[in-house]
Amino acid sequence: MTKGYNADNIQVLEGLEAVRKRPAMYIGTTDVNGLHHLVYEVVDNSIDEALAGFCDTITVTINKDNSIEVDDNGRGIPVDVHPIYKRPALEIVLTKLHAGGKFNNDTYKVSGGLHGVGVSVVNALSKTMTVEVCRDEKRYIQTYKKGIPVHDVKAAGSTKNRGTKTQFWPDDEVFDTIEFNFDTLSKRLRELAFLNAGIKIILRDMRDTKEKTAKTTEQIFQFKGGLISFVQYLNESKSPIVKKPIYFHTEKDKIDIELAIQYIDSYNENVYTYANNINTREGGTHLIGFKSALTRVINDYLKKGKYDKSITQLSGDDVREGLVAIISVKIPEPQFEGQTKMKLGNSEVKGLVESSTYENLSLFFEENPQDVKKIIEKCILGARARIAAKRARDLTRRKNALEIDNLPGKLSDCSEKDAEKCELFLVEGDSAGGSAKQGRDRNFQAILPLKGKILNVEKSRIDKILGNEEIRTLITAIGTGIGNEEFDIGKVRYKKVIIMTDADVDGSHIRTLLLTFFFRYMSDLIKSGYLYIAQPPLYGIRTGKDIHYVFSDEEKDTLLKKMKDQKTTIQRYKGLGEMNPEQLWETTMDPIKRIMLQVRIDDDIEAEQVFSVLMGDSVEPRRKFIEDNAHKVNNLDL
Repeated sequence: MTKGYNADNIQVLEGLEAVRKRPAMYIGTTDVNGLHHLVYEVVDNSIDEALAGFCDTITVTINKDNSIEVDDNGRGIPVDVHPIYKRPALEIVLTKLHAGGKFNNDTYKVSGGLHGVGVSVVNALSKTMTVEVCRDEKRYIQTYKKGIPVHDVKAAGSTKNRGTKTQFWPDDEVFDTIEFNFDTLSKRLRELAFLNAGIKIILRDMRDTKEKTAKTTEQIFQFKGGLISFVQYLNESKSPIVKKPIYFHTEKDKIDIELAIQYIDSYNENVYTYANNINTREGGTHLIGFKSALTRVINDYLKKGKYDKSITQLSGDDVREGLVAIISVKIPEPQFEGQTKMKLGNSEVKGLVESSTYENLSLFFEENPQDVKKIIEKCILGARARIAAKRARDLTRRKNALEIDNLPGKLSDCSEKDAEKCELFLVEGDSAGGSAKQGRDRNFQAILPLKGKILNVEKSRIDKILGNEEIRTLITAIGTGIGNEEFDIGKVRYKKVIIMTDADVDGSHIRTLLLTFFFRYMSDLIKSGYLYIAQPPLYGIRTGKDIHYVFSDEEKDTLLKKMKDQKTTIQRYKGLGEMNPEQLWETTMDPIKRIMLQVRIDDDIEAEQVFSVLMGDSVEPRRKFIEDNAHKVNNLDL
């Protein structure tokens, strides 16, 4: 018998105590993402009221004391006594997990808060929460401290208003930061307004900040066009093939299906899926159904029309080249994979989305032959590029088969074969590449020097991309392949791929070109957390025989103030080649001392827009971006 292990060691956490003990189980993380998740949970309750037809305005306010206030004009949370628990319903909803009206389809036909833990979890993780309910011409209020009621629900006068106002102060003992970001909140609230046509969502910031403008004080989101407006917003810096988005909205077997699509003059596919307003980033059955129907209907019309006879069948990749689509389904009983709700699992949804998409797209194609012609001709161009790309891949494979180790000649590989321990440095130029090769630890660090600037993949089709020697070398070295059919994250040879470029304009441009390539063709590498950016020092400050490395102008100024009585020599490192191998190892490559940035995609839609604007063909959106953000530049290296 294990010593000291008996019934006394079994602990039962009552009420919301479990939430405070393991907050990450309920909100994913206690960093800034988890902090903002609290707001989304409260707003989701108001959205559910809107979907039920009882609310049309939601106001979210960041107060001066950094508390959050969410106010809606819905029915108000019930305050009458619960028949089983003998406490007011408001208190039950705020203090018990899995309590709410969302498990009864008579109360809410659809709901985002499937697990019923939302607002009670926010209460548990708040230092203080106050909820004010207006219903039946009376106002009621209750306050909580760390999830525990301070007083009973009490009447607070009469009112003609109705709705629920929730104010909470996040607990700084739980979260790494309690500072809310206006832009982060505005992105999610804008998204919710797009997904729920006509609902007005107001975001206000009452804090005093240095960079405050009218735009960062209040934003109002209301889109009568719903998903049509969403697609137009995503494509505002792009050139559509067909001017007006294709849209339909239907209901089948109590499942609400809404779809908006538009083809643009681009080579990338951007399909965003939602279930009950939740962004299902990993797709699911609704995405499978849509893809299947789209491929089938376009191939049907390819056979009917007078098109290139050498292309008899279009693949899924062909028909989705240049496609921007929003798929939104609302389901009474959604099944998600885990609390994160990243993938929809309802098997019945696939067939319903597939049939409704096929029927509605077929109808659109019958009524708009000129638009159909433009779409199919674009798909055929995509098919030709795919066939040319396959030839390029096959040629590369045949060439590699003749080589001893199948790896590029310019790659200086490491001796370690365990990808978990291996690092690949992508280095700008032969000079820096030479220093990196000499300074590295050959056991686990590989070096791949890149010759100049790689191709801008944002403006190129896959066949041209695979024809570029530098990109082919990069793909072969990493080992995963590219494209929906070939990419396999399990074949990655290095679980740290590190972009190491000079700290000047050219270095920034090369880094941006590489990031564009990884975002467009190896996004799973980023999502798996394998992509990093090295942070070489900006300055080396010498005092006698000692040298101090600093990574910003602020750090340099602080250090010089401390050393004002000493004779110093300052060297500005514009290129990695200016450092000898020992310095490069010590400052940038040594795992113990180095600083690296991990590349993440926190917002798919914003990332898509930034790459499209900065790296795409359209000049005007790029000029506007530069004009809007020029004031943020501190150091301009010309």
